[in-house]
Amino acid sequence: MDFYDVVKSRKTIRDFSDKKVDKKTIERILSAGLKAPTNDHLRNWEFVVITEREMIEKLIKPIPKTISEKRVDFIINSWKVNAPLQKETYKDAIPKQFSMLIQSGCLILPFLKQTEPLLKPKNLSALNSFASIWCCIENILLAATAEKLGCALRIPFEKETQHILETINHPKNYFMPCYLAIGYPLTKVKSPEQIKHKIKDKIHYNKW
Repeated sequence: MDFYDVVKSRKTIRDFSDKKVDKKTIERILSAGLKAPTNDHLRNWEFVVITEREMIEKLIKPIPKTISEKRVDFIINSWKVNAPLQKETYKDAIPKQFSMLIQSGCLILPFLKQTEPLLKPKNLSALNSFASIWCCIENILLAATAEKLGCALRIPFEKETQHILETINHPKNYFMPCYLAIGYPLTKVKSPEQIKHKIKDKIHYNKW
């Protein structure tokens, strides 16, 4: 695929088929991640790839399997969401936080080496490693799209982060910023519309 076609095609997928993602494809996608810029030139990133359904279920145990429509509405209202398309997206996304991970062809846990407390940085430079791994994650999302795969990500809550540590026993100086679900999209599932923006409305030349 042409690069710009990949960028245009990339979108979050939360409904996956049961088709497995082969090891070589996973390695190609993660290799693309390693091409991302890194602040320390060392690429202190590690990836735990989970393909066994039982292990995925064990890892995501703290995430609620179901959530009521009433609870979804409460969450959306608490966030003061007003845009109709934004509401529609949340109504689709919130109930699928467990299912999109368990259905995925593989679950990737990206880790970065974090020497200082992430939530209490001394200065902006202390967040360089955190910023770098998100460049890596974006490369992974685009590479997966080029492979005609879908992706979804979830930012873990603190109890989930602790559960991951206890389950896979990763080094304590490594931090997982998100779960990455990767798999073949389920066909005939309509995704919510996204709010469209014109780039001309976002660019400020020479001054704001």
